[in-house]
Amino acid sequence: MQAAEQNFQAIDDWFKSWKGASNEKITIMKMLHQFCGWQHNERINNWFVADQDSLMDFVEWTCILARKGWKDPYDDYRQYENDESDKLAKELYNRAVTYAKKGA
Repeated sequence: MQAAEQNFQAIDDWFKSWKGASNEKITIMKMLHQFCGWQHNERINNWFVADQDSLMDFVEWTCILARKGWKDPYDDYRQYENDESDKLAKELYNRAVTYAKKGA
C-alpha cells in the first residue's frame, strides 16, 4: 500500500489518460493484459486460441513497439505506437469484433 501511495499521482494520471480512449485502444489494452496474465479475459483468450493468426499478429504488434523502444510491458506502450502499429491494432480490433459477433 505504501508503494501505491508513493506513486499515486503517476497511477492516477495513467487511469485518467485512458478516459475517452477509443474502443480500439481499450481492446488492444485488454489484449495486452490477457497476454501478460494481468487480467484474464475469457473472450480474448478464446479468440486467440481459435484464431492463431490473430495471436501471431498481436505478437507482431508487440514486436513493432519493441523496435520503437518498448522493452518493459509495465511501461505505457502508447508512447511507442506508430503508423505501422496503429494499422495492425486496427486490424486486430476489427478481427476481434468479427469474432465476437459470430458468438464464438
